[in-house]
Amino acid sequence: MHIEALREYCLAKPGTTEELPFDEDTLVFKVCGKMYALCSINEFENGIALKCDPEHAVILREQYVQIKPGYHMNKQHWNTVLPEAGLPEQLLKSLIDDSYALVASKLTKAQKLTI
Repeated sequence: MHIEALREYCLAKPGTTEELPFDEDTLVFKVCGKMYALCSINEFENGIALKCDPEHAVILREQYVQIKPGYHMNKQHWNTVLPEAGLPEQLLKSLIDDSYALVASKLTKAQKLTI
């Protein structure tokens, strides 16, 4: 998956916005203001940080060399996925879906009504 494909996939999700809140290189995808994916624009190959259930995060890291603990993130709740290292695109999309769903499930009722 390339960065434009990631952008298209994330922006198609209800309530998703893209921002550069940290610097001009870190692209962040949010649902109702809550982060669910982020990556470097200039060094996309270094990974996409995705939120993950802690138990599932450990299992994924054991199964795939392309999935690492979240870089600069809470390593219990975030994974860094190497998008150009041979991971099946369908699995990557599934991990993005899971991250989005996990964050969206924690939104307030009022926020959920807006997406």
